Amino acid sequence: MRIRFRSPGYTPPVSSVAADPSESGRRRLPAQARSRERVERILDSAARLVVSNGVDGLTTRSIAEAAGLPVASLYQYFADKEAVLLAVCRRDMAEMDEQVASDLAAVSELTVHSLVETSMRAFVAVYHRRPAFMQIWMRGRANPAVYDYGRHHNRRIAANLLALGVQAGLLTTDRYDDDEMSAIAELAVEVGDKALQLAFQHDPQGDPFLVDQAVALVADYLERVTSDR
Repeated sequence: MRIRFRSPGYTPPVSSVAADPSESGRRRLPAQARSRERVERILDSAARLVVSNGVDGLTTRSIAEAAGLPVASLYQYFADKEAVLLAVCRRDMAEMDEQVASDLAAVSELTVHSLVETSMRAFVAVYHRRPAFMQIWMRGRANPAVYDYGRHHNRRIAANLLALGVQAGLLTTDRYDDDEMSAIAELAVEVGDKALQLAFQHDPQGDPFLVDQAVALVADYLERVTSDR
């Protein structure tokens, strides 16, 4: 089974999904290879500074200096440091989508539990590779654009996983209509996200016990919901 997650521009059939806020604060999109390389340097430098110094001490000047660029070059692409942080999250969430799709495609037998565990452990794998992301995301409420984009991403993840579960015959019940199943899927993703945030709150590698409990929490909920299929 080939799994393909939709791009950030796709809006799934869930009435509560808002417009994609991912370009908030972005001055212009890099079209040439040199510009794209500069943007990647800016994002990588910001991520390293977040890991070493935290989010609050970040400035556009420190990001530019770490990237080896004049601060004016940074302002060609980003309005402020919050826009840089949003771009880091956008990049890392796209990597999560690809990791989830790749890992689900390799699952030999798809069940509710394997769907949940594979997806959540794919997120964890990306958190390990991108340690700045979780720090930025846990601070998301201080950056409305990051928070809005994260919620948008969670709704999109929920819609894609629900579609896959329905296609595989796992998430169809007689008790809930389509809108209710969409709400159930979104709740499961939001609960899993919050549980993983707790697991990574004090441990950059994630507390293994809490990660296991997060997987069990979401899987048990969805298995109970779909037990009458």
